[in-house]
Amino acid sequence: MSLIRGYDPETLRELIDPKECEARLEEISAQRSLPALLERVWLLKVLGQFDDALKVSEQSVRQARMGGTRKDLLRARILHATVVHSRGGSIAAEQELTMCAEEAEGQGWPGIAAFAVQHRGRLNFDNADYSQARHDFKKSLFLRQQAGADESELESILMYVDAADRRWARDAAHQATPVADALEARLSMGDAPAEKPRVDAARRESLIRRPVENRSRDAEDAAVR
Repeated sequence: MSLIRGYDPETLRELIDPKECEARLEEISAQRSLPALLERVWLLKVLGQFDDALKVSEQSVRQARMGGTRKDLLRARILHATVVHSRGGSIAAEQELTMCAEEAEGQGWPGIAAFAVQHRGRLNFDNADYSQARHDFKKSLFLRQQAGADESELESILMYVDAADRRWARDAAHQATPVADALEARLSMGDAPAEKPRVDAARRESLIRRPVENRSRDAEDAAVR
């Protein structure tokens, strides 16, 4: 039975019962198999015991490298990166998640790639880069669909997409409105270059609602949808 009771819509953190997680941690504390190590990493992380989680995650990476499969090693590296992120190492975590995602996609393992991309999205969400977060979450959704994920898995990532979309739209509106208002004020006062740019109502609305993104990002988002 899953120990996750849901997700906080504001932080995207797992909602758990600490007592249940502590009991499970005690139950598997003596086990040394790779799956048990990975589960211990996750339990320690969600309980906020980041230093212990880092030690066990490093152990799991070493064990996977010595005796596991390439998939095992990728899973261990991804989980290790999430612990590094939780301890404040965003740059190192993002680099590791990106490398894992690229390797998994190259090997044709969409489920593992989705795992890495989803956590990179959470990292970007925590760093308030909501445009990149929504891009990562949509890509993770696409990869999970490729991997044949069930409805419950898709439901959680859809919640992530929705949260990033809302934050992105809110920030875009806050950033675009002062720019559009300032430009219109300059034009109305005549304080503008000889060839005045014209900002009609439709253009102003587009500035408020949606900042310009590059064509490649638009095309990729369309493919993910």
